[in-house]
Amino acid sequence: MRFASLGSGSEGNALVVEAGSGATPTRVLLDCGFSAKEVERRLARAGLAADTLSGILITHEHSDHIGSALTLARRWSIPLYMSWGTAQAVGADDANVELNILWGDETVEIGELGVLPYTVPHDAREPLQFVFNDGASRLGVLTDVGESTSHINTVLSGCDALVLEYNHDLDMLTGSRYPASLKARISGSHGHLNNDAAGDILAALDRSKLRHLIAAHLSQQNNTPELARAAMAAVLGNAATETGVASQDEGFDWLTL
Repeated sequence: MRFASLGSGSEGNALVVEAGSGATPTRVLLDCGFSAKEVERRLARAGLAADTLSGILITHEHSDHIGSALTLARRWSIPLYMSWGTAQAVGADDANVELNILWGDETVEIGELGVLPYTVPHDAREPLQFVFNDGASRLGVLTDVGESTSHINTVLSGCDALVLEYNHDLDMLTGSRYPASLKARISGSHGHLNNDAAGDILAALDRSKLRHLIAAHLSQQNNTPELARAAMAAVLGNAATETGVASQDEGFDWLTL
């Protein structure tokens, strides 16, 4: 299994996960938060074409995650996967696409990938996050979540790789020019993880197999890659885990498990 980000942040999110080494590997896109033209451009940058996708999975209906998913699904006949709440929020249930409804904690098989959706607290209709499994390794993804739950800790323990939200530094957010209502939404229990909260989640997990940790969904106004890296290092210490930061413009290059 390998994975790469096409971009991560409030202006758009998309992560490619691939399994299988044959002529036609299973390849899914997790979130599609850019225009169709931009997704195709970023896929090409990663050496991929949209018509090779086995599916598009959506975490929730916010524009930086749903983006052009319906357009690309129709254009290239790509199956869509999302919760019923998300489908209703974006009109996917009446959009002339191949729609597959996901339910929390029920694994679905997409080609050579096992995909486990799990529920999280976020201000959306029925948000999901995901763990991917190719039979040998597990990749956990957690972004767009306000706070941890015991269920999140259980699901993400023992992963070989994690893409984890480090959205904001709380002091930077507090001192920002954002209106009070937006600050409250971001820092609330259904908003986004600050660096310390992400560190608390990481500290609670079984990290014995963790080889890669990527900080994702960083705020360009209220965080820095340096602060996110410091927060990761504070928990990992001298562990052999390789760390990285997903950027808005470049995402991150392929990592292999």
